[in-house]
Amino acid sequence: MTLQYIPYTRSKSSVRRTRELETVRVMVRLYCRGHGHHGAHDCSEGLCADCGTLMEYATRRLARCVFGDAKPTCANCVVHCYSAAMREQVRMVMRWAGPRMLLRHPLLGIRHLFDGRRPVPVLPAQPAVKPANVNNDS
Repeated sequence: MTLQYIPYTRSKSSVRRTRELETVRVMVRLYCRGHGHHGAHDCSEGLCADCGTLMEYATRRLARCVFGDAKPTCANCVVHCYSAAMREQVRMVMRWAGPRMLLRHPLLGIRHLFDGRRPVPVLPAQPAVKPANVNNDS
């Protein structure tokens, strides 16, 4: 029996979102540990309940992004898919963890800065919805 080798190819379509998810994960972890959220760490990532909820929410939002891998950073995005409360919480986390990223995770921090300078893609146009035919009795 001969061995068949399957070439490993990394999908270019998910590299950008995977990196952004890792950046958010690192920022939330830094924030949680830095603010002494040492209470009940119920998450596998060692996050408190509030930070774990925020991370799950950010993961869902990132997976459902309408731009796909052409997604801009959330601060530059024209579609605000986060709820107002969660958006403020993420903004607070990123404002605190952002400067610390350059010391703890310099490559992720620098790539995130470069991603913030990428041009914002145009929102895909949706097909026009025609009004339903109205029965004309003429």
